Amino acid sequence: MAGGPLRLIGGTGSPYTRKMLALLRYRRIPYAVTWGHPAQELERLGIAPPRPVLLPTLLFEEDGEVRARCDSTPLIRRLEVEHAGRQVVPAAPALAFIDYLLEDFADEWGTKWMFHYRWCRPADAEKAATVLPLTIDVSLPPRELEAVARAFGDRQIERLWVVGSNTATAPVIEASYQRFLAAFAAHLEQQPCLLGRRPGAGDFALFGQLSQLAGFDPTPRALADEKAPRVVAWVDRLEDLGGLEPTDADWNDPAELPPTLRPLLEEVGRVYAPALLANAAAVAAGDAEWETEIDGAAWRQRSFPYQAKCLGWIRDEYAALDGTARAQVDGLLAGTGCDTLVSP
Repeated sequence: MAGGPLRLIGGTGSPYTRKMLALLRYRRIPYAVTWGHPAQELERLGIAPPRPVLLPTLLFEEDGEVRARCDSTPLIRRLEVEHAGRQVVPAAPALAFIDYLLEDFADEWGTKWMFHYRWCRPADAEKAATVLPLTIDVSLPPRELEAVARAFGDRQIERLWVVGSNTATAPVIEASYQRFLAAFAAHLEQQPCLLGRRPGAGDFALFGQLSQLAGFDPTPRALADEKAPRVVAWVDRLEDLGGLEPTDADWNDPAELPPTLRPLLEEVGRVYAPALLANAAAVAAGDAEWETEIDGAAWRQRSFPYQAKCLGWIRDEYAALDGTARAQVDGLLAGTGCDTLVSP
């Protein structure tokens, strides 16, 4: 590994794999990708798997050994330290906090859009169940593909509960996606990235989800084509920004952010903030499930300790801000619903 490309194991249908690959291209970090399931590939290589094993998994040389690491957000911060230039975390602390919040929203709420649309309708589910196994082994014989597709599709459809998708919450998830498309398209009329003319970590997180929603799955892609072609074009561009030559001036001034950013933050506050807060309360109480109202509808879902950590990390980022940056962030979040995430 020393001196060679960064090795990554992942899948084309994984938003987080696509997030990291686009980021590596932009940052001009040499990489070699293996399409496959990390657990199987790590076993073949004799490398201990991380816990849990997630897509993608990256391999690093540490203390003379090759170790597998995953979870895209800390990996991005590690790469910020280990590779100079073309950073994706803004230097301005207030802007970095907003970028962190938007990245977390895309990773944790955006995946509800993606997984819901992929598996809740027969046409989308049939395409995913058939094509995604072929991205791992394009030479699967027809009979084997049929069996794999059936088992894979059934398993994923049964797991819709993981993202809270059911008949009661489906309208909330779909309305959120469509609101975000409209708000993001309006924002892109002002500038090409979330926080200026260069991408932050939040852009790559959002790209990861939209690479599937606006690029692969039939129903959400049709909605994007109809309602937000500008977003479809943005997804195609974000795939490879290796030719972009960013400067520090390409970041927005945190004191002069475009007004089109606010509806994006309002969407975070409208749907993601209440979910994070209810989940964290349930985890703290030891409850297996949580229930709250999101966008006027009852939402019931299994509790996840990881998302309770997400809320804690958001609050840690906020607590680390100095007085000036915190005042800037407070002004940006006031009235969006996001302020509840950092309130004592």
